[in-house]
Amino acid sequence: MPMREQARLAIQAAHEAVAAAGKIVVLSGSGMSSESGIPTFRDAQTGLWARFDPMQLASAEGFRSDPRLVWDWYAERRAGVRAAVPNAGHLALARFALAHPGRMQIITQNVDDLHQRAGNPDVIRLHGDILQSRWLDPCRAQEQCDPATAEPERPPHCTQCGNLLRPAVVWFGERLPPEALTRAESLARQCDLMLVVGTSGTVYPAAGLASLARDAGARVIIVNPHASDLDDVAHQCLRGTAAAVLPLLFD
Repeated sequence: MPMREQARLAIQAAHEAVAAAGKIVVLSGSGMSSESGIPTFRDAQTGLWARFDPMQLASAEGFRSDPRLVWDWYAERRAGVRAAVPNAGHLALARFALAHPGRMQIITQNVDDLHQRAGNPDVIRLHGDILQSRWLDPCRAQEQCDPATAEPERPPHCTQCGNLLRPAVVWFGERLPPEALTRAESLARQCDLMLVVGTSGTVYPAAGLASLARDAGARVIIVNPHASDLDDVAHQCLRGTAAAVLPLLFD
């Protein structure tokens, strides 16, 4: 059978799986955002930033040793996120969610807001939000200081206690937000279909959601132009990008 016909039949089978599923979970990774021009964590370490160890740019220890350096790197990444726009994959998911309330839930490893800007307000964010900030250390004030009142420096700091603001993302060595992870695991166990889109499947515990869903009886479909560490977990692998494949599955 010609390759083109095989691809058409694979898309058709996946489209039918979407249509038949009562509960769909989409797990999205950095590959989906990179189609909108947001570089992956590793790809963002270019030019000036290429000489720095990832642990220096994405760990509490690295931030404490050179707060301005890390803050400036994230300022550059934030500017890139704000300039990016949702791609056809984000928009296809949003249209389906609007047309079929309650049938689909998005869980993302991405720290941008492209799913939300596409029209999906209820997104479970496993790795945080790069456009938000939080205190580096627990606030010691009797009445919790508001991060919005921080002195606008690089990085901003609390005028009362000197506490620094940091990006509200999950760094190396930090736990995922417990509520988000618990909700994601519960949805993985309850879904009929899990789509794993644009992730290499190497970052845990997020990558473990695919196995959790399959073990609970869900169908697992990978959407990725490249092989991933989760291919063996999947019932079907569609070799294509989110922007190219998702509109075919959901529209």
